[in-house]
Amino acid sequence: EPTVRTELMEQIPPIAIFLQESRPKFPTAFVEYLMPIVVRYLTDINNQVRKAGQEALLILLEQDLVAQSDIENKVCPILLDLSAPDSDDEYKVEAVNIICKMASMLSRTTVEHVLLPRFCELCSDGKLFQVRKICAANFGDICNAVGQEATERLLIPKFFELCSDSVWGMRKACAECFMAVSYTTSPEVRRSKLSPLFISLISDTCRWVRQAAFQSLGPFISTFANPSSAGLYIREDGTLSIRPMQDVNSSSCQLNNNIT
Repeated sequence: EPTVRTELMEQIPPIAIFLQESRPKFPTAFVEYLMPIVVRYLTDINNQVRKAGQEALLILLEQDLVAQSDIENKVCPILLDLSAPDSDDEYKVEAVNIICKMASMLSRTTVEHVLLPRFCELCSDGKLFQVRKICAANFGDICNAVGQEATERLLIPKFFELCSDSVWGMRKACAECFMAVSYTTSPEVRRSKLSPLFISLISDTCRWVRQAAFQSLGPFISTFANPSSAGLYIREDGTLSIRPMQDVNSSSCQLNNNIT
């Protein structure tokens, strides 16, 4: 019964936490028994069971209960299969969604070498606009996960594609995450590439895209500022924040001392 499998999935995280706390007694129980169940349910025929499996997996990752080697060797291959070009539409949408959510919880090496190539392919998926929209909505998180070099080399060209997508919802999603993408790039890329691209979004034919772009204008401009003097910084969740003035003043004093 699907309801039984769904209930089972909801119990996996607390059992895993118990096993983690009792590791000397159960050193391999999680890897041998629980992890295979989670992986198997990612491809279950029932969507509620799959959803429960995905939620359980994300909780396990958030709690740092899954080894990086198990993620690379057991979880990622399944997600890559589900997000392949010939995969079922529903499975593909779910796979790209979980790939994007996983990115911030994995090591940079794993994301860049295992998941990033597939993410770039999905950004150009011509069959399902839902897949491209998920990629656009999470673009800033992927940039943050892989860092500046991979962002500028591989992701910026895909970002340009999404910003000119024929579906206005895609362009709107790009405008909403523009600050997070800009923050990951070098000042030269911001000035020479992203600034003209942002102007095109502000001038978009769709008013919803223009509105989203104008709402992102201030945060985008803030990425040109020097954090040590402006007091602006990006939190781990991707939001713009301001340091307390005493922290800014101390940073400025330290900078002046270094100069002198």
